Amino acid sequence: MGCIRGGFSLKYLFPCSKYNKTLGVSYMNDNNTSCALINPLNEILQKPAYLFSRSDLVRVIQTQGIERITFHYIALDGRLKELHFPVTDLYGADRVLAEGERADGSSLFKGMVDETLSDLYIVPEYKTAFLNPFNPKSLDVICRYLTGDGERAPFALDSILSRANARFQQNTGLELYALGELEFFLIFEQNPMLYTAQPQKGYHAAAPFFKNGHILDEMIRHIAQITGAVKYGHSEVGFLENIDSSMLEINGKSAEQMEVEFQPRPVEDMADYMVLSRWIIRNVAYRHGCIATFAPKLAEGAAGNGFHFHLDLRRDQKNIMRGCDGKLSSEALRLIGGLCEYADSLTGFGNMSASSYLRLVPNQEAPTQICWSDLNRSALIRVPLGWEGINDLAQRINPREQGSDVSESRQTVELRSADGTALVHPLLAGIVMAADWAFQSDLSLELAQKLYAGPEAFKSGDVQDNYPSLPANCLESREILLKKRELYEHDGIFPAGVIDYVASLLESEGKNQFDVNRIEDLEMIMHRDLHKH
Repeated sequence: MGCIRGGFSLKYLFPCSKYNKTLGVSYMNDNNTSCALINPLNEILQKPAYLFSRSDLVRVIQTQGIERITFHYIALDGRLKELHFPVTDLYGADRVLAEGERADGSSLFKGMVDETLSDLYIVPEYKTAFLNPFNPKSLDVICRYLTGDGERAPFALDSILSRANARFQQNTGLELYALGELEFFLIFEQNPMLYTAQPQKGYHAAAPFFKNGHILDEMIRHIAQITGAVKYGHSEVGFLENIDSSMLEINGKSAEQMEVEFQPRPVEDMADYMVLSRWIIRNVAYRHGCIATFAPKLAEGAAGNGFHFHLDLRRDQKNIMRGCDGKLSSEALRLIGGLCEYADSLTGFGNMSASSYLRLVPNQEAPTQICWSDLNRSALIRVPLGWEGINDLAQRINPREQGSDVSESRQTVELRSADGTALVHPLLAGIVMAADWAFQSDLSLELAQKLYAGPEAFKSGDVQDNYPSLPANCLESREILLKKRELYEHDGIFPAGVIDYVASLLESEGKNQFDVNRIEDLEMIMHRDLHKH
């Protein structure tokens, strides 16, 4: 098939419904019903989310016995906020969906919005609507912030990402897709101690050694139904039999590390999915009497929580990360070079706690140097296997199976520096700007060539000496972000106030010095991030 690869299909919008007829395959079962994890709103309305209209949502309210509308919106702290509207009549429901509501911007964006001019409009984006998994009588929708003149609030985190993405698409004619890897610890009471897991050996563990798979399955079910974008979930490396902490909330409890990985989606959608998923994961954990934390570290010697993003570039909805020769395309190399140029300053949005830099240490599959490599999980940017030049793998195991005519590149590059303290939308906005810079400057190709680290570099230990370093703490990250702020502020993508705000957070964290030889100090630094972002 040469360079021609399979194109984009609507199968991700309807993973199990009658709309999914890619390659002539019907995903309906014999009873003409769809499978369980389709978004209920897609099923009810029989259309993809991007076609949802206000009248559609009013019809859902009318036919499904909806008792409340819940607005969600992302504040300066990166968390979802919410506002509840009881549905007493359809006119009122239609009006709130049409006009949105006011909110106190000075509270949601403290220090960014003047208290004397504090009102903002919060207006729903209909394609984000979903039925609340914790209250099926609630129709929920993500909102965007508008100022009094009806324009997107420039300082809102999702507005920044939207501006960056629009500029990138206009400049390049390409689209950037992202898939997130969401790692977290589930902290729970383990009693009695049966089938005890071994520390640092939990990767892809199964029951009964993996204790809380049923809770992970519940999280995945809700996230998959709402987003349609979950690839898989599994037990991760980390396991702590007994947490020693001054925090009564977690002291004496056990912790299992888990991961939910997503399918590639347009970068703005993925940002919303990450914030929404953290909300779902915490709520499911709470309902089981557990705690879910995305903190970078819980204990010395134990695996940390990363927040990795895989990225791919698409033209006309086709992945262009590999060329006809099977090698990384020039576009992919540019992307890698752009990420290398922005990498140190991106820690300002992706590694926002003192404990972040306890995770970024050598020999922990966490990067410390600015370089890229094939497959190696210690590199800042990793090029994983992408089914390139090899397909029909199942036929090799099942020789009676006929080959498939699908030939679609799934190549990505993975940025491995960020952790669970990340502000998702600014982080992804910075990544988009790194990609945009890469296509405006040939220096990106030079950087990609210069900063490649082959297997021999890691085996010999030369990586530490031969490649630039990531910041070692929050104060270094702040200094670099301020030094490189023009990379973010040009064309008004990042308001200066947002850069100043992030710099102030990093400075505050950096002032919390600790003695790495005192285990009490280490625990305090690690555990105070339990519920950050």
